[in-house]
Amino acid sequence: MTNHPLSSYTKAHSGNAPAIVGITNYFKSRINFDIKTLFFILLLNFSVCLSAQTKVVRKGEHYSFYRNGAPYYVKGLGGDVNLDRVVAIGGNSIRIWGVENAQQVLDEAQKRGLTVMLGLWLQHERHGFNYSDSEKVLKQLNYFKTIIDKYKNHPALLMWGIGNELDLNYTNTKCWNAVQDIAKYAHAVDPNHPTSTVTAGLDSSEVQLIKKNAPDVDVYCVNTYGDIANVPLNIAKFGWDGPYMITEWGPNGYWESPNTTWKAAIEQTSAEKKRVFYDRYKNYIDANKEKCLGSYAFLWGMKQEYTETWFGLFTKDNLPTEPIDALEMVFTGKNPTLPAPTVVSMTLNNSSDNKDIRLKAEEIYKADVVAEIGVNMDNLVEDSNHAFVYTWKVLSESSDKKSGGDAEEEAQEIHGLIKHGSRSAIELRAPKVEGAYRIFVKVTSNGKVAYANIPFWVEKRAEQDGQARWIEFKKKDMRSFNEQ
Repeated sequence: MTNHPLSSYTKAHSGNAPAIVGITNYFKSRINFDIKTLFFILLLNFSVCLSAQTKVVRKGEHYSFYRNGAPYYVKGLGGDVNLDRVVAIGGNSIRIWGVENAQQVLDEAQKRGLTVMLGLWLQHERHGFNYSDSEKVLKQLNYFKTIIDKYKNHPALLMWGIGNELDLNYTNTKCWNAVQDIAKYAHAVDPNHPTSTVTAGLDSSEVQLIKKNAPDVDVYCVNTYGDIANVPLNIAKFGWDGPYMITEWGPNGYWESPNTTWKAAIEQTSAEKKRVFYDRYKNYIDANKEKCLGSYAFLWGMKQEYTETWFGLFTKDNLPTEPIDALEMVFTGKNPTLPAPTVVSMTLNNSSDNKDIRLKAEEIYKADVVAEIGVNMDNLVEDSNHAFVYTWKVLSESSDKKSGGDAEEEAQEIHGLIKHGSRSAIELRAPKVEGAYRIFVKVTSNGKVAYANIPFWVEKRAEQDGQARWIEFKKKDMRSFNEQ
């Protein structure tokens, strides 16, 4: 048994008057020390209490997240906007790709009881980063060490997302070694949150490379769209026997959609996307809970990517779109109280075959849309009791198409081409310049939006076509034509 320091002190000064002063000073120093120690311990315990623990738990062949000791299945959205609506539709988590606004996003998520998959945006080879440059790779590692240190105790943190689609158009597989270095550091300093990395689709070679070169990755994450049905079938087949997540999913991508004869991708309507979100969640995410820890639907927000409506679940003016109703249904098991409108059909020049619609420059054509209210996936009601607002516009086909979600310029709107633009049926004057265009329609009701677009090709006028009929239409200029 070790003597208390006070015992040896009193023995050495027994019967000595100055010992009283010594004892007094000793108590003062010990009390001072103990208060400081107690404060440090309390502060440490406070930060530990704040930090929520996420663990991957395996029971037999079944994997689950456990958060603070309770099962936690991720019903997530990819994006950091409209967080109150995330809660309203039954979501419990959001995903962000970078840390530029991490503190604010984590704080706002915490206020609402949401968790965050915090993305550590590693540089891409396709953007010029060289993973054979050891100095730059080390600089990137050291930067993310500071990020991990900064946010590892935030109570809204769910997991680390180390890199997004590093495999897209790449050749240098050393990127996975960089992922490993960051994941290894995360494990060393943060035992409370799993690590992950995200690939573009699922490929057997990537699975093997990540297993070999990044063994500290806990959860394999896949971004997948039209190929989502193959992920549950192939992930174990390709060699990943641990848990996985679907970290981006939604409608068919433009790279896997049918094309027009001039090679423009044909976009699904909001009604078709609503069906896709519902079916894919039920059949390929929720149905595979034994290995799939949850998902993040894409995109909880709006962005220009091929078109202005392809992936965004909100419009440019931040209105929720029809597919969100499907997410609410699968997250909550209930129908929305105020359902969105749905596009039943849209035609241009009396045709719904969108593969080869060709219009003569400056001629007049008809377009129309039929909309109803979608109570649930299979029950539509007629619109007699609902006020629909119709908005039409014509855009040039985007000339700034990128890959991998890189930023794109918005397509140019061509004004003055539409007559009766607030109705369900309109007249359209084809643009004057030959080329590829799209006509878009939005239908708004209950504060929600349904939409569709049709691509078309404008052929230039030949000499024998004569004067354009729109000029003969009371010789109205473009603005007055639009206002009639």
